[in-house]
Amino acid sequence: MDRFLEMQAFNAVVDAGSFVKAAEVLEMSKASVSRYVFDMEMRLGVRLLHRTTRRLSLTEEGRVFYARSKELLEELEQAEAEITSRSGAVGGLLRINAPFTFGILHLAPLWGIFKAGNPKVTLDITLADRVVDLVDEGYDLAIRIARLENSTLVSKLLTTTRMVLCASPEYVKAHTAPKHPADLAGHSVIAYSYWSTKDEWHFDGPKGAVSVKTNPIIYTNSGDTCRAAALAHQGIILQPTFLVGQDLLNGTLVELIPEFHSQEMGIYAVYPTRKHLSAKVRVLIDFLVSHLSGRGPAW
Repeated sequence: MDRFLEMQAFNAVVDAGSFVKAAEVLEMSKASVSRYVFDMEMRLGVRLLHRTTRRLSLTEEGRVFYARSKELLEELEQAEAEITSRSGAVGGLLRINAPFTFGILHLAPLWGIFKAGNPKVTLDITLADRVVDLVDEGYDLAIRIARLENSTLVSKLLTTTRMVLCASPEYVKAHTAPKHPADLAGHSVIAYSYWSTKDEWHFDGPKGAVSVKTNPIIYTNSGDTCRAAALAHQGIILQPTFLVGQDLLNGTLVELIPEFHSQEMGIYAVYPTRKHLSAKVRVLIDFLVSHLSGRGPAW
């Protein structure tokens, strides 16, 4: 029996959580996948998986073997990718995670260009505003918009974005425009619920740092919803230039108290390790740098 196929089948079962799903991933029958795993357990003389009618779980020996076999399979994939890249063509599945709005506005138009230049790469793109665990959830690369803290992940700066305090001209006409961040306490505010400082907004002004406790009339985990509410003249938002930059250019939103700056954040490509960076991930990072670097000022 082919030891590589046994290892591949075992890893697929663990990753997918079931023999049926693993069979779909590997494009095999469930019986074949079960046979590969069973034969490997017989050959090794240990049980690797606990099987019940409801779930699968790894034995202690299974956890050890899974970690080592996964590493071996990844090293094999990397070796194949390196050889393939010498011919100028990379291939394989590339799993990417990106924030929802940024993914739609600024990454979606790029995937067709990337695919045209790398036809052997299969893209699996997930949009989510939560911070995913790249290793546990099996992502090759994620796009993150943040001030990155110390992390075990490796990052590459692609561009930057600036948080802007803004509202519609109609809202400004109907209310006394704020002249200082402290004035925001008396205004209608639409708050992004994933904002790390919650209702307290921070600015750097001519005389130093300023913080204000806002009183939101709307909370939402969607920057698009914040923008839509502002365009509907409902209040003031603090959102990134990559989202509201065009609105500021065409005048449907106006920046407020620009002498008080909110934070600037980097837009990064993050990945688990530099040591075993596959050719397909390296090609994608180079592509994103070439298409996004320098676009920050335009936003």
